[in-house]
Amino acid sequence: MSAVGFRKNKRGSVLAYGLIIMFAVSVILMSMLSYITSQLKFSYNRAEKEEAFQVAEAGVYYYRWYLAHQTSGKTAQQIQTFWTSGNPLGVGAAYEVDYEDLGRYKIEVTAPSTGSTIVTVKSTGWTYKEPGIKRVVQVRFRRPSWSEYAVLANNFVRFGEGTNVYGKIHSNKGIRFDGVAHNVISSLVSTYDDPDHGGNSEFGVHTHVNAPPASGVNDTFRAAEAPPSVMSSRTDVFMAGRQFPVPEVSFTGVVSDLSFMKTQAQSGGGKYFDNTAEGRQIILKANGDYDVYTVNSYDVSSNFITGYAGTKNSNGTGTACTAPTTSDGPNTQCKNKTNGSTCYCKSSTYTIPNNSVIFVEDNIWLEGTINTKKVTVVAANLIGGLESNIFIGNNNILYTNLDGTDILGVIAQNDVEVIKNSQDNLIIDGGFIAKDGRVGRADYGTSDHKNSITLNGSMATNQRYGFAWTNGYSDWGYDTRNLNFDNNLLYYPPPYFPTGTEYAIDLWQEL
Repeated sequence: MSAVGFRKNKRGSVLAYGLIIMFAVSVILMSMLSYITSQLKFSYNRAEKEEAFQVAEAGVYYYRWYLAHQTSGKTAQQIQTFWTSGNPLGVGAAYEVDYEDLGRYKIEVTAPSTGSTIVTVKSTGWTYKEPGIKRVVQVRFRRPSWSEYAVLANNFVRFGEGTNVYGKIHSNKGIRFDGVAHNVISSLVSTYDDPDHGGNSEFGVHTHVNAPPASGVNDTFRAAEAPPSVMSSRTDVFMAGRQFPVPEVSFTGVVSDLSFMKTQAQSGGGKYFDNTAEGRQIILKANGDYDVYTVNSYDVSSNFITGYAGTKNSNGTGTACTAPTTSDGPNTQCKNKTNGSTCYCKSSTYTIPNNSVIFVEDNIWLEGTINTKKVTVVAANLIGGLESNIFIGNNNILYTNLDGTDILGVIAQNDVEVIKNSQDNLIIDGGFIAKDGRVGRADYGTSDHKNSITLNGSMATNQRYGFAWTNGYSDWGYDTRNLNFDNNLLYYPPPYFPTGTEYAIDLWQEL
C-alpha cells in the first residue's frame, strides 16, 4: 500500500472514532438533559401536588369551621333539622370555591343518617397552574356521644380491687380507682373530699392501691394522692393516665334530648306508649319483634311485677290478671297462659324500629335479645308526676351480633335499676343512661348474694352507681362486677343518644 493510501485510511479511522465519540457524548448529554428535565418537571409537579394537597386540606378545615358555626350550642333536634332542611353546604351537590389566589377546592358531604353523629367530608383540591393535578382528602367528623364512656358519672365514683375497665371513665365530682384502668380516667375537679373515709381532700382521680413493690389497699387518707404531693403516674393502676380538671359533661341538657326522642317516637321515628297503669314490660326478640305487656301493679320494695292487664275468661266474668298462686314467681305470670285461674294476660307484638326509638311515658321492665337492629328504649314521664324508671335483670339483655350491627340504648329519666329477683349471672349488652337517678341495684341486706353481673357496653349515671354493698367487713349484692366497654359504641352510638355539639375529626385519609 502506498503512503498516500495509508494516510487516507488513517484519516478515515480517526473520523469514525470521532463520530463514535460524538454519538456517545450526545447520548450522554441527551440522557442528562432528559434526566434534568424530568427532575425539574418532577420537582415542579411535586410542588404543585403539595399545593393541591394544601388546598384540599383547606377545604376540610373550612368545613370544620362551618359546622362549628352552624351547630355549636344547638340541641340534637336543632342539629338534625340543620341536616335535613337547613341546606347544608356540600350535601346533594358539591360545594366548590376559590382558595385565596392559589387554586380551588370542591367539597362533597355525606350527611349523617337518622340518629347518627357521623359526617363524611371529601375535599378535592387543585391549583390554577396545574388544574389537572388533584389531591383528594376524606375525613370523618363525629360528635362525641355519651356511649363513648365505659362509665360517665355526675357523682362520686369508686371502683374496687379486681376491677378492670377498658373504656374511658369520667366523673363530674371525683373518682377513687383501685383496679386497673386501660384507658384514660378524668374528673371535672382537681381535688375532692372522698366520702368513703375521713381526712383531707385528695386528687380528683386517685387510688388507694399501695405503690409497688408493696401490694394491697389502704382505706384511709393517702397523703401521696393529695396536694401538696406531686401526682405520680401510677401506671400500675392508670395505664393510659389520669386527667383533671377537665370540662364538665352536663346531664342537664338531656331534658331536651328526651323531649326530642318523644317527638320522634310520636311522629313516625319509632313507637310511643302512654302512661297507662304502672308502665310496660318490653321483651325484645331475636326475630326482630318485641312483645309489650301493660303492667297494672308491682312491688316497690323488690320491683317485681305483681299484676298485668288481662282479658276476661270465656264466660265473661273474672278480673284483670293478678299475681299467681303457683310457684312460678311473680315475673312469670300470665304470659299467654293461665295463672292458676282462668285469666290470660294481654300483650301486643310490634316490629323493633331500626335506627329509631321506643318511648314509654312510664316505667319499663326490659329484657330480651336484638338481632341486626339499632334501637333506643326510653322511659320518661314528661307530662308531670313521678319520674320513670327502667327495671332490668329478670332475664338477660343480649346482642346476637358483636360487630356493630346490634346496638341498644337504654335511657331512664330516673333509675336503671336491677331488680331484687335478678339472674344470678346477669349479662346486659348496650349503652345505659340514668338521667336523674343511678344505674345500680338496691341494698337488699347482707343475706343477698348474687354471683356476677356483666355489662358489655357503657354506663352514664347521675347518682353514685353500684351493684354491691359493703359495711367494711363483708360484701353483698353481686360478688363479681364486670364492666366491658363495647368499642362499637365509639362509631355507632345508640339512636338519639346524648352527644356533644362540637364536631371533631376522628378519621383522616388521602384517597
